Amino acid sequence: MSEAQLFEGESQEEIHRPLMEKVVAICFILSVVGTIGLGVTYWLGGQPQVEGGFLFLALGGIGVGIVSWGKYLVPQGPYVQERHEMKSAPEDIDAMHASLSRGLGQVGRRKFLLRLLGGAVGVFGIINLFPFLRSLGPVPGKSLFVTNWKHGSELVTADGRVVLASDLEVGGVMTVFPKGFEGEPTNAIDQVILVRAADYNLVTRPGRETWGPQGYLAFSKVCTHAGCPVGLYEELTQQLLCPCHQSLFDVLTGATNVFGPAPRPLPQLPLYIDSDGVLRSQSGFNEPVGPGFWERGA
Repeated sequence: MSEAQLFEGESQEEIHRPLMEKVVAICFILSVVGTIGLGVTYWLGGQPQVEGGFLFLALGGIGVGIVSWGKYLVPQGPYVQERHEMKSAPEDIDAMHASLSRGLGQVGRRKFLLRLLGGAVGVFGIINLFPFLRSLGPVPGKSLFVTNWKHGSELVTADGRVVLASDLEVGGVMTVFPKGFEGEPTNAIDQVILVRAADYNLVTRPGRETWGPQGYLAFSKVCTHAGCPVGLYEELTQQLLCPCHQSLFDVLTGATNVFGPAPRPLPQLPLYIDSDGVLRSQSGFNEPVGPGFWERGA
C-alpha cells in the first residue's frame, strides 16, 4: 500500500472520529448511570431483574466504550514495511517515533473521554462496596449479651396479656416476653419458655432457691447450639426439646443439656410472684443467651 493511500485512509477516519467520540462518551455516561442505578437498587432492597439490567448497562458501557475507542479513535494502519536487514535505519526509527507520537497524541487530546472512562470505572468500583457494607447489617453492640429482661419485668404473652400464677396447670407451657417488648423486631433474644413443672417451689441448682416459685421455671428459648427456638416440652420426662438438632434439656436441673449437640444449658430467668399474682422476673439473665460465641476463642 502506498503512502498516499495510507494518508487517504487516515483522512477518511478523521471524518468519522467526532461521531465516534460522541459514541464513546455516551457509552461511558451510560455506564455511570447503570452503576448508580445498580447501587441504589441494591441499597433499597434489591430486585434481581432490575439489578441484572443495570449491571449489563454498567459493564457493557465500559466494554463497548473501550473497544470503540481502540478501534476507531486510535490509528489503525495498516502499515506495511518491507523486510530487510534487522537493523533499523535512522529514518525508520524516526518514523516509528512519529507513529507513536500520533497515537499518544490522539489519546492525550481526548482528555474528556479519559475523564469519563475514569469516572465510569471509579463509580463502578465504589458501588461494588455496597454489597459488603450493606450486608454487614447493623452493629450488634451489646445485644448479644444483654436482653430486655430486668428486675420487675412482667411476663406477657405475644399479644401483650400479662401472665398470672394461675394461668398454667402443672405440665403447661407457654412463650413469654418482657412487658413492652413483645412487639419489638429484636424480641427473638427476649423469648422465654415458661414451664410449670410442679405446684410447689422448685430449686434447680444451688443459689437458685427462689427462682422457681410455685413450680414455674423460665428459660431462654434460644438454643445454645445453633440459636433455634426451643419450643417443645415433654411433660413425662420434664425435658425441653429443640426440634432443629434434637437437643434435650432437663428443666429440673436448670435446663442441663442431656442429649444432642447443645454445648451448655439454657440460661434460666429468675422469677417471683407479686402481690397481685403476676409473674415477674427478679433480674435479667446472669449469662448471655444463645450459642456460646464468646467461648469459641478459648
